Amino acid sequence: MSFRLQPTAPPHPNRCQLFGPGSRIELFEKMATSAADVINLDLEDSVAPSDKDQARKNVISATHNVGWGTKTLSVRINGLDTPYWYRDVVDLLEQSSERLDQIMIPKVGCAADVYAVDALVTAIETAKNRDKRINFEIIIESAAGISNVEEIAGSSPRLTAMSLGAADFAASMGMQTTGIGGTQENYYMQHGSTQYWSDPWHWAQAAIVAACRTHGVLPVDGPFGDFSDDAGFIAQSRRSATLGMVGKWAIHPKQIRLANEVFTPSQAAVDEARDILAAMAQAKQNGEGATVFKGRLVDIASIKQAEVIVRQFELINGA
Repeated sequence: MSFRLQPTAPPHPNRCQLFGPGSRIELFEKMATSAADVINLDLEDSVAPSDKDQARKNVISATHNVGWGTKTLSVRINGLDTPYWYRDVVDLLEQSSERLDQIMIPKVGCAADVYAVDALVTAIETAKNRDKRINFEIIIESAAGISNVEEIAGSSPRLTAMSLGAADFAASMGMQTTGIGGTQENYYMQHGSTQYWSDPWHWAQAAIVAACRTHGVLPVDGPFGDFSDDAGFIAQSRRSATLGMVGKWAIHPKQIRLANEVFTPSQAAVDEARDILAAMAQAKQNGEGATVFKGRLVDIASIKQAEVIVRQFELINGA
């Protein structure tokens, strides 16, 4: 193992990120009172080009006039391949209140993309004497992004979270699907007369988790397009949680509860984790490096796994 310790990810709940278009101000209050941990006001894909300027003004106003409570307030800017992004950054940093926590950068393909936004944000923060430093979340949405995911994860000290954007990612990879997340009809294995559906996003998610955990960044699963399919959303979320992701996007309010349920450790899981920690503490007192818990071996690695569950539970519950 490397002598460099794996840095700790930012200590804030990120079970569900609720998205809403910046052009629809009637949704802001509802988003603010929702059970989502993170609010993403969108200036990008959900806003028509003719509405970009007004959406930006709406979002800036909302940082002043809407009570967001303890939620992380994030704004997704437009991509660096558009003529809108620089104005998004300048106006947000110069005109929004200190309540703005984070900027989400879409379609990041390399570390230089993050560097460009970081340089502009830093200059404006300095010029305007902003007290709170803006954090970044980025979205991996392309073949270039996943190829460069390791350097992207370490690209800026502002970076706190990274998401997988399945739709644009699929298009960039040339995948033969129009589905957004979840299993795909033609991505299956055949054994006799039985078909087994695999997860085509698994490898990309695993790469994102590894890069994020290496650099102390929160890995987040992106959207699940079919918001009428609760079972599919839950299955996707459980796979993501098992891989090490901390939360998932909600593109419809009904998905908030589902995400929160999956990414909140159950009381039973927390109780067992605490029992493992107690058993290992007793083993340590006895001079032992491992012990038997409920018929299975637990050791130092088990402590680390149990601590992750307990820490996540306490973070969510404000303990």
